[in-house]
Amino acid sequence: MSIFNCNIIELPKISDPRGNLTFIEGERHVPFDIKRVYYLYDVPGGAERGGHAHKGLHQLIVAMSGSFDVLLDDGHEKRRFHLNRSYYGLYVCPMIWRELDNFSSGSVCMVLASNLYDEDDYYRDYATFITQVKAGGI
Repeated sequence: MSIFNCNIIELPKISDPRGNLTFIEGERHVPFDIKRVYYLYDVPGGAERGGHAHKGLHQLIVAMSGSFDVLLDDGHEKRRFHLNRSYYGLYVCPMIWRELDNFSSGSVCMVLASNLYDEDDYYRDYATFITQVKAGGI
């Protein structure tokens, strides 16, 4: 996989004077069936999240409130994305190392995932991840 398989997806936005509405449907707005949703909040200033890669998991990362940066690394190239709109999601494919930082005060990061939690799907050590990338994947 390559970071160039990862991209910003514009989600549907229904504008209304009473407030906007955005919705996400698995296999329609994202290229996977959604099996799990989780969110990060109350992240202390200067803290980083992520710091891992997944062997087979697909994700969509959305800044529900506030903003933060996502650094993606496929073992060859790196790209940084600044997320700050709740109608944009960052699609992250498997075998991409990700780090989240630069959280604004009060930010909320929602992640939609293609699978249930599975610790065996993680690379938590960067050197091990790079070794796997050089070996051709999982």
